[in-house]
This record gives sequence, structure tokens and C-alpha cells, in this order.
Amino acid sequence: MTKIAFIGAGSMVFAKNLVGDILSFEALSDSTISLMDIDEHRLEQTVEIAEAMVDNGRVDATIEATTDRREALEGADYVLNMINVGGTEPFENEIRIPERYGVEQAIGDTLGPGGIFRGLRTIPTLLEIAADMEELCPDALLLNYTNPMAIVCWALYEATDIETVGLCHSVPHTAEAIAEYVDVPQEELEYWVAGINHMAWFLECEWRGQDVYPMLEDAMEDDEIYEKDTVRFELLKHFGAFVTESSQHNSEYHPYFRTDPDLIEELTGTSYAERMPTATYLEGWKARSAERDDALADVDPGEVEIERSEEYASRLIHSIETDTPRRLNLNVPNGPGHIQNLENDACVEVPCLVDGTGVHPCSVGKLPPQLAALNRTNVNVQRLAVKGALKGDREAVHQAVKLDPLTAAELSLDEIHELTAELLAANEAYLPELN
Repeated sequence: MTKIAFIGAGSMVFAKNLVGDILSFEALSDSTISLMDIDEHRLEQTVEIAEAMVDNGRVDATIEATTDRREALEGADYVLNMINVGGTEPFENEIRIPERYGVEQAIGDTLGPGGIFRGLRTIPTLLEIAADMEELCPDALLLNYTNPMAIVCWALYEATDIETVGLCHSVPHTAEAIAEYVDVPQEELEYWVAGINHMAWFLECEWRGQDVYPMLEDAMEDDEIYEKDTVRFELLKHFGAFVTESSQHNSEYHPYFRTDPDLIEELTGTSYAERMPTATYLEGWKARSAERDDALADVDPGEVEIERSEEYASRLIHSIETDTPRRLNLNVPNGPGHIQNLENDACVEVPCLVDGTGVHPCSVGKLPPQLAALNRTNVNVQRLAVKGALKGDREAVHQAVKLDPLTAAELSLDEIHELTAELLAANEAYLPELN
């Protein structure tokens, strides 16, 4: 039987979806699923739902539960990582300290001061997980869901021998949005997407052999449609491609959208606070904390069914286990130059062919130069954040924040240095040792 370890399984809703995905495939329905979390209460909630799915679906899967990471990893074939390191305090610091300086992040989990410092506090734990895997399941595939995706995967590629791929649902979610805007069925779209996580580009998109881009450009002339996705439509208008992830996310990755409230109001017809609110993810995460502690309140285990979500993990595992070919957009090392005009050490998100022989990234050649240039502004930050984490290099952390497009658009170099120093001091307990 295939053994699949879930590290960070206390997030019941997300873990439930992934367990249901696995059980939805007959070929995987007798798997051993080992659920691990350091929070016993939240782990118990996930276990109850997982066992209910097994019972209600009459499948032969075995559900294991443990707070011991090494026990979960022992003999695993696949490891799904979904951890959150540090809890509320460092998350608050990563958003609120930059906000005091005028750097207003909506999400703060991918780039910017928030993404950099989230990466710094997450990488040491991921390296410990990888070290345990090298001892206990060296041939297992690590499937990472934790953000900042590119930063943490890059660190794993550089510092460990564990095969790692990063999984994100931004490509199918973006396809869903495009289908809505041009009013065609999502399942009839054909697309070719490449770039970096949360900033990958729909290089080609067709519906029944017809180029969707003229339809999308027509759609954005409709004010109602435009205001649903202002930043992505502005990027399309000025750079010629539609990007993955939402406008709210993408507003943080560029210097154009979060520094002038009047411009935002002009672009959107709504106030800055309504369109691009600061700390959206932080406030939502805090509000949902009580729900996570009582996740079974509105769930009847007797009614829980096995359902398949849009997440990639189960499809990837099924393809490898059954030699069923699929093409999925995954985060992998650029290596031999899957994207030729991005650096080989970068973590890129490209189409990958998956079958019984494993994961095979596709070459997409060169991105249009303007798109590669936008990607590089983020890759530069990611590289220095990884250096700071792996080398314990405090100066590299400072430089990463100084190169961040949003921060640099708002602050002087001295102000950024002061901001970074304050973040380092506030989050010292959660960070690797820095020289």
C-alpha cells in the first residue's frame, strides 16, 4: 500500500480536501494516510473527518494519527507539507511593522517583507523535515503547499537531496476566472502557462481552437468585469499577458498599485480600502482561528462524503502510482533552463508531464522579455531571502527587502534598512541565527 504522510494536518478543511482527493481514486483508496500535527486538538478533528470518509465511502484506507513527525515519515512514499510556523505573533509583525512605514501588504505570504520573513521562519523547519526524510524515507517525493512557495522550495532544492515539487492552485483558479470573463466553459479551455509561482503567465489560451486573448481584451472593456480583476487587467493592458493569482495578490508583487490611493481609486472607481485592503489575509486568518479550533461544529461526520477538489496532489500521486499521464503546472528548479531567460537556480512554475516514471518539467523556451523582466524582479528577492536563510546572512536579508518592488517604491534605502532591522528584532525568536 502507498503511504502518504501529511505534515501539518491540523488545518482540517484543507487536509479533508486532500484526503478526500486521494480516496476518490480507486487505485489510491487502500493507501495508508498518516496525519501529523503538533496541535493534538486540531489533529483529532482532522482524524475524525478522515475516518468518517473512509467509513462512509467504504474504502480500505488506513488512517494513522501522530504528533511525532518521524513516526509519520517512516516509510512514506509521499509527504505533503502544509505547515505554518510561528503562529499569530510573527505574522502580525510581518504585516503591521511594514504598515507603520507605509508598506501596505494585502496578503504578505509570497514576497515583500511578509513573504521574506515568513520564508525565514519556515525554512529551518522544512530543512528538519527534509533531514528526517533523508533518513526515514529518502525516496519519497515531497509535495509542498506552504508559502512562500518559491522561497521555501528554492531552499529545499539548494540544501537537500529530497525530490521536491511545489503545488499551487493558482493556475486552475485563473483558468476559472478567464472562463468566467469570456463566458466559456472552463473545461473547454486549453492553455500553456509558465513563470514563477503567483506570477506565471498564460502564454497561450484557446477555446475550441480560438485565441481567447482578443475575447479577454474585449471583456475588460466592460466596467463590471474590469473591476473584478483590476490589477491583472492592467498588467494585461501594459505587458500583454494575463497572470496567475488574484489582483489582490499581484498588487503586492509590483511597484505600481499599492503606493498611491488616488491612483487606485482612479483605476477601480472604488476606494483604496475597498479594492486593496491592507492585512486581508492576516485579519481573515485571525478571524478563522476560533473556527479552526471548533472545525467540527457545523459538520456531521455521518454525512461526510469522498469528493475530489481541484488540488493537484492526488492527481500527481495517482499518475505516478498508475502510470497515468497528466500535465500539471508545478514548481520545480529551473535546472537546465526550462525557462531559458530566467536563471537556472530559480524556482519556476512550468507545465510538467507526470507519469509512472515521475515528474518531467517541460521546456517553454524564452518568455516574452517583458514578462521575464517582471519575474526577475521577484526572483532577485527570492534568491537573497534563500541566501539569508541558508547562510545565516543578515545583510542578505536586508538586501532582499531593499530589492522588493513594493517596498522600494514606497521607502528610501535607509528607511528600508530601519524597517528590516525592526522586523529582525521583533521576530528574533522565530528566525534562524543570522550573522
